[in-house]
Amino acid sequence: GCTVWYSGYLEGLDEPFFTNRNRKFPELMKLGKDITLQGLIVGLLSMKKGEVARFVFMPEYAYGQRGCPPLIPQHATVMFTVELLDFLDTEESDAFLELTAEQQDTFPLQKVLRVADIERESGNYFFHGKHFNLAKDKYKSAVSILRHNPSSDAEQCQINTAKLLVFLNLSITYLKLERPDKALAYGEKALEIDQRNAKALFRCGQACLCMTEYTKAWDFLTRAQRIAPFNHSINNELKKLA
Repeated sequence: GCTVWYSGYLEGLDEPFFTNRNRKFPELMKLGKDITLQGLIVGLLSMKKGEVARFVFMPEYAYGQRGCPPLIPQHATVMFTVELLDFLDTEESDAFLELTAEQQDTFPLQKVLRVADIERESGNYFFHGKHFNLAKDKYKSAVSILRHNPSSDAEQCQINTAKLLVFLNLSITYLKLERPDKALAYGEKALEIDQRNAKALFRCGQACLCMTEYTKAWDFLTRAQRIAPFNHSINNELKKLA
């Protein structure tokens, strides 16, 4: 999937017949599904992240001989200005998630970990764009993928390492969604994996503070401070609590 600013123009006209620049934040779109114009697909695949380009498409790479009435006339050559903001290769995770649970269970752990990481990165993308509900859904998808049964202690350790990152992501996402109860639950799941994780203790402390459970908040935050005594965020939260 990719996020782009793009505008389409007909020859000789200054105003675009289509643009997404009137939106606050562009959606993550998939080539061939959300973006179907052949010229745009070819053009985007040739671009690098952050690149700005201008493409002129002949009818066979745009709207064909028929056009797209009433906006696009027949045999129209069109021009698109495109800015590629970001690109996420989600093809592997999309294909994996279309399989049944039984089929997914037949894949080796390294494949499962890779797919879960793609979902987590997609969640990070939405989180940074402040689309917290979409981020939450992607993180939960990663958790469901990581249900893989380990065949050794080493595999369990790899799964736990991956789960820890996702639980921490879910904890802060639920704080952003003003659901401190859920933030605390996922922070505690992270602590079940690593009881000395300062970030997990901090998230739990923040969640308890939001719920006005001050004694529990103090306990979590002071434990976090003992592990990371010079962390400004932890120290500031303790000052707020005091």
